[in-house]
Amino acid sequence: MEHEPAFFETSPTPGVVGKPLNRVDGRDKVMGKARYSAEYPLPGLTYGVLKTSDVAKGRIRSIDASAALKEPGVLAVFTHLNLPKPAKTPNDAEGKKAIGAPMGFLPLTSDVIHYAGQPVALVVADTFERATQAAALVRVSYAAEQPIAAYTDKRAQHFNPEKIQDGKADGYTRRGDAQAAMAAAPVQLTAVYTHAINHHNPMEPGATTAIWEAPDRLTVYESTQGVTRTQKSLSAYLGLPQDQVRVVTKYLGGGFGCKGSCWPHTVLTALAAKGVGRPVKLVLSRKQQFTSMGHREDQTQTLRLGATKEGKLLALIHEKTSTTSPWDNYAEANSKIINLLYDCPTFESHYELARANVMTSTFTRAPGEAPGSFAIECSMDDLAYQLGLDPIEIRLRNYAEKDPSTGQPWSSKSLRQCYARGAELFGWSKRNPKAGVTKNGRLLVGYGMATASYPVHNSQGTARVRLYADGHAVVQAGATDLGTGTYTVMTQVAADSLGLAPDKVRFELGDTKLPTAPNSGGSVAAGTVSSSVYMAAQDVWERLTKVAIKDPKSPLFKAKAEDVTAENGRLQLKKDAGKGEHFMALMKRAGLDDVEGSGQGKYGAGYETGRPSNPAGPQNNTESEAKHSMHSFGAHFCEVQVDPDLGTVRVTRWVSVHGAGRILNAKTARSQIIGGSIFGIGAALMEATARDPHYARYTNADLGDYHIPVNTDIPDMTVEFIDEHDPYINAMGVKGIGEISMVGVSAAVANAVFHATGKRVRDLPITPDKILGTKSV
Repeated sequence: MEHEPAFFETSPTPGVVGKPLNRVDGRDKVMGKARYSAEYPLPGLTYGVLKTSDVAKGRIRSIDASAALKEPGVLAVFTHLNLPKPAKTPNDAEGKKAIGAPMGFLPLTSDVIHYAGQPVALVVADTFERATQAAALVRVSYAAEQPIAAYTDKRAQHFNPEKIQDGKADGYTRRGDAQAAMAAAPVQLTAVYTHAINHHNPMEPGATTAIWEAPDRLTVYESTQGVTRTQKSLSAYLGLPQDQVRVVTKYLGGGFGCKGSCWPHTVLTALAAKGVGRPVKLVLSRKQQFTSMGHREDQTQTLRLGATKEGKLLALIHEKTSTTSPWDNYAEANSKIINLLYDCPTFESHYELARANVMTSTFTRAPGEAPGSFAIECSMDDLAYQLGLDPIEIRLRNYAEKDPSTGQPWSSKSLRQCYARGAELFGWSKRNPKAGVTKNGRLLVGYGMATASYPVHNSQGTARVRLYADGHAVVQAGATDLGTGTYTVMTQVAADSLGLAPDKVRFELGDTKLPTAPNSGGSVAAGTVSSSVYMAAQDVWERLTKVAIKDPKSPLFKAKAEDVTAENGRLQLKKDAGKGEHFMALMKRAGLDDVEGSGQGKYGAGYETGRPSNPAGPQNNTESEAKHSMHSFGAHFCEVQVDPDLGTVRVTRWVSVHGAGRILNAKTARSQIIGGSIFGIGAALMEATARDPHYARYTNADLGDYHIPVNTDIPDMTVEFIDEHDPYINAMGVKGIGEISMVGVSAAVANAVFHATGKRVRDLPITPDKILGTKSV
């Protein structure tokens, strides 16, 4: 039964929603009871280990597995010669369409080598140690060719894609005549920004445990951000009906986008389990994590900005060049945020790609918005300094009262309040406007800020609520908890929606046997799943209302259903709260042990337009169908101290203020913003994967040489949220905060470094050599 919620009635009974409730799954994690995908002790479990290619381009001449097969406990060595054949592969157009992006190539299905680290064999043994030893004994001979390592290679062939980011964005966009407006602009700025390759590196690497319950029925315990998406991909690969593939993910040790898709190792594990007739567990090594689950691509952005002498934008022209794999057209859509963040009458953007011998890039936290914000926010800072304006003032002079990219009004926007509150908390008024003069002893001190924004993507999902007469409830949705608190916030939503204490609610997720929910990615999960839970609870109350108005012993006997409301677990008349009864009394009298309800939550344009939607699929409405432009907004403020002799940068103070709709849990939301900001600080100051230009191999594929922030790199952080009500986005008014927490962070750091030193570094990460090697402006 589908319910269309009434606008402005977007609230369960006030109670624990929004409060800083401790994590309901915390104890299980601390006690070791939380079971991750590599921790299911199945009978007869075997272990898979990948043998990967040392070369980045060529063909396999021969594979000698004889020594490996002689090792004790080895069950099989699978290669392209003997792996059980999948029903479809992405190697052809039909298979790619069925399976979807980003995996346009499945290893072990041919002798072709496309990238270094590509799986060339999969060894299965009775212990992990034996499988590892056997994999080391597999000998592979290659006919190697000279690879292309990046778009910067002179041999790389560049092209302009029609679509990018899995077909979600256009390769070319034009609004007005930006070229003419730029030529006539009194103030013109051109800047080039480069970004190193970044890898997600969650604590839990990619892991798959596959067991065939029957010849045509598969269960996979998978480290994925979306059980339904993985189920669909495996169904297509293996030629099985979707309901014959079960995917389970009860706990996830982080993802940041790399676990948002179905990757080769998952399919290969399932095929290997079929081949040996026993369950197989495969866990990627940290080195393999760098070549198996995507990355943020290496890229260069050129941004041209035209403005009046008063600082009013007249034109924005954005170009991006990046590396892609031999088989896809993936590129982050950086220009989207540049097109909408500020009021500018003209805009133009285009993308350029070059194929190289690398694994495909993929969604990485705030894909497009994070690197795009680096370009626009640093350029806005440059404009402010050139015109002698405060960086906040230049943004206010170009404040967009409606979405410039569409002309639509915002569903809600609290950015002015974010600027004001952030500046107050940070002490921005104490900033000396001149760069390079503020000091703490011998250290240079700089203040920087940047705007954050992230869209409300369209999504939908379903949930099921079973309310028991003894006063407890079981709530279910096929969502994923990335580790950010989904178990907890959905427990809070269900508790308030049903009028129960949180400890009377059990929320279940992470299983394709449960009602369909979208991926935990793109900041859609909180809004979609919470709305689904809320709507399922309303279905329960509707069912109980029908019982009450037909029951002669009920105070609500013969009342009209539309006159009855539910508050704090009690059905009562809207105009006479004293006339009603608690659900437990009603259910006991009616002999009902439990009542079950289901509901569909719509997020984005699907909710606003009220169009019919399909519970089986995550999306069926386009952004253009919305009546409003839907985005979260925020502002980051950063203080750095720079050693002028060593070039080292330390972030010493941080403030973030966001307007992101309803906040479901003050504690987990604050943690999300802190985590995303740390992610952005890492990208700004240290994170970079080095790819050898001659061999197209990563030279720092471990956490010893791929530097990430640790506790001593991060100061105490101040995080606040603007109280924002948005009636258009979903039944709960929740926008989501997983991505916006990172957008603008690198720019805030870079702007602070410029204020401290007078040196503008546009090449991420901002390492000491770049500061020492850059001249002051």
